[in-house]
Order: sequence, then structure tokens, then C-alpha cells
Amino acid sequence: MENDDLPENGYLQAPLVPRRGRGAVVNVKHRFEADQRDAVDDGWVAPEEALPALRTQVAVERARKILSRNDSPDIPFDRAINPYRGCEHGCVYCFARPTHAYLGWSPGLDFETRLVAKSNAVEALRAELARPGYKVDVVNIGSATDAYQPIERQWKLTRGLLELLLETRHPVSLVTKGGLVARDIDLLARLAELNLVAVYVTITTLDGEVARTLEPRAAAPWRRLEAVRELTAAGVPVGVSLAPVIPFITDEQIEHVLEAAAGAGARVAFYTMLRLPWEVKAVFLDWLEAHFPDRKAKVLHCIEDLRGGKLNDPRFGNRMRGQGIWADLIDQRFKRAARRFGLSGNRIDLETGLFRPPARDGRGPAPPADARQMSLFG
Repeated sequence: MENDDLPENGYLQAPLVPRRGRGAVVNVKHRFEADQRDAVDDGWVAPEEALPALRTQVAVERARKILSRNDSPDIPFDRAINPYRGCEHGCVYCFARPTHAYLGWSPGLDFETRLVAKSNAVEALRAELARPGYKVDVVNIGSATDAYQPIERQWKLTRGLLELLLETRHPVSLVTKGGLVARDIDLLARLAELNLVAVYVTITTLDGEVARTLEPRAAAPWRRLEAVRELTAAGVPVGVSLAPVIPFITDEQIEHVLEAAAGAGARVAFYTMLRLPWEVKAVFLDWLEAHFPDRKAKVLHCIEDLRGGKLNDPRFGNRMRGQGIWADLIDQRFKRAARRFGLSGNRIDLETGLFRPPARDGRGPAPPADARQMSLFG
């Protein structure tokens, strides 16, 4: 199908048909489309210069549950919401790529072009928040795939979730590379008035040429900084995420990113080191050979130093930061720069005592006492 045959919203509808097996084929051939972007305001080109959109398929899934739980000591939240599977941003380092293999799809190009929208995300969250005995804590939106990737413009699942979280006075954090987050400033500002939201904008580099190949369909670095400014001006607390730091590719940008983010209004900052689990390794190595062949060996040797002689170390306590001299040097540089630019913490504390369980019929919050007695199927 040619681009002229795409439906009005630019996306193909496709049934969700999982296949058996991990889908080991990574499909990295022709994976890089650094100059091909969606015709949206992502900060890269003027509308008249926009190139044809990728032919993206969106399957519809009705999720049985929308809250995912984790008990990892490396992650500062125990619950998350991902309204989509797959991500159009196409970041070569994305640790979530292997999740597509469980659908029998490629963690390479399929991850970026065969997407799944959980169409009942808001309905499913309402049911989970209404359960008797639900205990409140910060929920993160966008932990595995970006909740503000381009298809959010049509589906508006993230916006619907924010409306419900505002209705129920539930704390929420967001992590994104999408300038589209500024669209929801009206909701985010109201949540911020109650200290119920924190937005973390990921900026790995200010170098546009590197970002254009590394994160091919995420917003341009300057557009992400603009989103930080817009959110800050509206009273929304913002942090900056340098995730991941890539040796000899983006590590030289640490101080520059922190200075720019602080200047735009960010309050806190954190980082992680590059991780290469499962099929992510093949995608990253292919990208490295295509764009930085002259420093490929140096990058890989440094990763091995960080990961105990391997390209990946999944152990808790090591997987996010690495170990050894390189890990210590990166940590010292980051902390020194963060102090210098007034980004002293790494997380923003949120209010957890205002929660009002929702009514099951969707007509607004139920009185807390009644909600505690509510049957899930009542």
C-alpha cells in the first residue's frame, strides 16, 4: 500500500494476531529510516519539508488489566501503565523491544511500525482503582513505550488516563521524549496544583545529527527542551532523564544536557547506562556499524568494561549503572554537573493521600467509605 492509500489518520488498522515463539528474527535490515518522519510537529522540519509517514499498522487490544506491577529494586515505582505496545519513536537502544517478540513480531522494525493500542485503557484502569483494598502509590505512564508517541494524537489514551487520575486524585509520573506532552498542559497543571504529577523528559543528547539517527522519530532535542519550558511555565514540576548514557556517543553531552535542562526549568535529573538485553543488542550493533564504524570497537570495549566483560548484565544493582572505573567516572561527572546546575535530586515527591476511588459506572468518584465496600462486579 502506498502512502496515498493510507486512511485519513495516517495509520492502518490491523487485527492483533499473536504468533507462537519469541520471534527471534530481529529484522534489522532496512531498519534505519533516519530521514523518514511522520508529518507532525516534532521540531525537526517545517511542514512543507515533511517526508512521507511510515506505513504504520495499529492493532486494537482490549486489556484485561492495565496496571503492571514490578518489585525491582532498580525502579522507583511499583506500578506502571503502558497504553500502547511498540513505539514509533524507534529509539535503537529501547530496552522494551524484546517484548514484541512475545507477540511473534520482530523487535526491530515491527516494534516501530506494528503497534497495539489498548483501546479500553481508561475503562480497565477505572475498574482496577475501584477494587476494594486498592492501595495508592505513584503510577508511572510510559515505562516501556512512550505514551506520547505520534499515535497518541489520534487515540488520546494517555489524555483519557490523565483525566481519570485527576478525577480520582491519583498521583502519576510520566516519562517521555514526545513534544506532544505539552498538549495536555491543562490537565497536568491541575494535577500539579494538588502535587499529583511529575513529568520526566528524556534528553540523551543535544546533538541533532546524533539524535536524528539514535531516536529517529522522537521529538528533536530543542523541542523537548521547549516542552520543559512550557510545562514549567504552567507550574508542572519537570525532571530530565539521561537514559541511556552511551559511551563515546552521548556521554560527552552529560554536562550540556543538564545545563540546558536546568535553564529550561527542570528541577531534578537522573540517568541510566546503556542496556543491551536480548534482541536490543543486534539492533544497536547494526546502528553502530551504520553510523559510527570508526568508534564501534571503542564503544563495545567500554560497554564490556561496564558490564563485567559482557555486553549486558541483567543483575539488580548493576544493570542501570554498570560497574568499574567507567561507571564511577560517569557517576561522578553526572553528580558534579547536577549539583552545579541546581538539579540536586533525582525524583519529585508526590502527594498520595488525596485519592478518591472512582465509581464503577463512570459517573465520577464514589465516596471513599462506599468504595471500600464496593464489589468489583457490583
